[in-house]
Amino acid sequence: MHATAVVATFRQHFDQAPDLLVRAPGRVNIIGEHTDYNQGFVLPAAVDKEMVFAVRLNGTGQIRLVAHDLDETYEVAADAVQRSETAWANYILGVVAQLRERGVAVPGFDCAFGGNVPIGSGMSSSAAVECGIAYALNELLGAGLDRMALARAGQLAEHTYAGVLCGIMDQFASLFGKDGHVVRLDCRSLQYEYFPFDTQDCRVVLCNSGVKHSLASSEYNTRRQECEQGVALLQSIGYPEISSLRDVSLPQLEKHQRNFPETVYRRCRFVVEENLRVEATCQHLLAGELPQVGQQLYASHAGLRDDYEVSCRELDILVELARDLPGVYGARMMGGGFGGCTINLVQAQHVPAFVAAMSEAYEQQTGIRLETYETSIVDGVSEVKN
Repeated sequence: MHATAVVATFRQHFDQAPDLLVRAPGRVNIIGEHTDYNQGFVLPAAVDKEMVFAVRLNGTGQIRLVAHDLDETYEVAADAVQRSETAWANYILGVVAQLRERGVAVPGFDCAFGGNVPIGSGMSSSAAVECGIAYALNELLGAGLDRMALARAGQLAEHTYAGVLCGIMDQFASLFGKDGHVVRLDCRSLQYEYFPFDTQDCRVVLCNSGVKHSLASSEYNTRRQECEQGVALLQSIGYPEISSLRDVSLPQLEKHQRNFPETVYRRCRFVVEENLRVEATCQHLLAGELPQVGQQLYASHAGLRDDYEVSCRELDILVELARDLPGVYGARMMGGGFGGCTINLVQAQHVPAFVAAMSEAYEQQTGIRLETYETSIVDGVSEVKN
């Protein structure tokens, strides 16, 4: 449906058919939270909520953009691209600037885009926008950049034009997703490996808490500093080879517990344990052990709640409600914290009853209407054949 609507919008604004149609999926992260900026491991997957882009080179010096869902337009001279007051346009302009940094001459083009990645759900609608336009321009201009270069361009566009210092996971997942698989990314080396995840049998259901507490961004930066403090501490007591929490073992951390401020110790312990949980989850997936995968998710949530302290009452309620329902393998908060969604692994046949029970109980306890998104795992960014 979305591709047709976006093409219709493109024709309406530009009186022509697009040269290229591209889809870029949002993502979920099964496990591996707050590990990315500690050079650890994450386990994301591309999901069937996506943005669609209709694009053509227009032979003029103008970049003309149409946001289908917002019914807004933006235009700028191709040689005058800079950060704008229009937030949604910045994701695209930031990518143009990054492609130029890589020596790609980006001329004038027309683009209409829209999709069904819910904004603010933690499915990375912004990364889908960056990756979709990066892929489209790379194809149309024959620039020859590989997918990792496009992911980097998207990440740096977000840093420079949107002002969010994200890791590379979101862009990576959108570009490198694979149908029926999750992908383990080593955030230090950028090496990656696929693991089977069958969404016929087990669905990924997101429950949106409907809250976003204002703590989120300031606390995120504080957590980064606390992790860096832990690394500096270990370096100072005789471990110069440790450059991030990725290099720290649990026995090592426990041995030096008394050297740490209590809060910093708990932050570090969470990250070290979360990396181990990513590894354990991959092994359970290979063995087809979904109940054990679910236990890793519950353990991750407990760590995020108690040691990393980035959960909130609403997220905790959602996880506890899920725990008691039939067909649920596991649940945890997903994303930076203080609101947003929980991710739930639910047996396919139990999904309708799960959604009904969660919606009723959550509204009863919080007064908030629950939004849920049922997703399946799909391929990363690709061209849509007309």
